Amino acid sequence: MSLFGGTIQNLENGLAYASVKQKTIAQNIANVDTPNYKSKDVSFAQMFSDAKQSSMAAYRTDTKHFDFKMRDYSPGVFSYTNMRYRQNGNGVDMDKEQANLATNQIYYNALIDRVSGKLNSLQTVIKGG
Repeated sequence: MSLFGGTIQNLENGLAYASVKQKTIAQNIANVDTPNYKSKDVSFAQMFSDAKQSSMAAYRTDTKHFDFKMRDYSPGVFSYTNMRYRQNGNGVDMDKEQANLATNQIYYNALIDRVSGKLNSLQTVIKGG
């Protein structure tokens, strides 16, 4: 039986998505003046699919042990090859990237609040009320 019914694992996957999204947005903003740079984005559906396939079988001596997961992949990142906002071929829209940055920050903070709430519940149970 899982401690929180898989909730912590789902929140961890959400945080991984937010982290990859943040890095992708930061890369787009950093390359806003780079000629012929094409904007990148992260697909949640593709990342979710990749995460489900990233499990690897490992020998467990007890059923309570955690599953072994591979973490060395960069899932869900794709490039907009046909987008062009400037004469130099750059495909980054700074207003869109800043809006995406703010949206992702709100999403990340909401996930952190949920993880904190779950861990505070666990701490209350351990302390005995």
